[in-house]
Amino acid sequence: MRLVVGLGASSGVRTEAVAALLARVVDRPDEVVAYASIDRRADEPGLLAAIAPAHLRTYPATALDAVAAAGNERVRAATGTGSVAEAAALLAAGELAGPDETVGLRVAKTVGERCTAAVAQIARAAPSRN
Repeated sequence: MRLVVGLGASSGVRTEAVAALLARVVDRPDEVVAYASIDRRADEPGLLAAIAPAHLRTYPATALDAVAAAGNERVRAATGTGSVAEAAALLAAGELAGPDETVGLRVAKTVGERCTAAVAQIARAAPSRN
């Protein structure tokens, strides 16, 4: 199984806050294959330091808003999309999944100190029974 972590954060989020949240939502860090967020956080020092040396995949709000994920109007007013963490995790996982794999939300949006995280999983599809 492979995991993708979606991250949302306020500007200026502390590295320690992101790291603490990641420790809460990811029980197998060795299974994380990607981290994702909204494009406006592409250079956010706290996020980047917490996931280093991994790369942060980013998406525009319009792409995140097209993903079927739970959202709220407060997040939409601030970012232009109803969901950042869940939508980013699902979108990146969908891009990374192969044709014989499924994508699903493993950990719903979890709130930390000035940050949020969600975890999507990429798993082999169950064999069809013909």
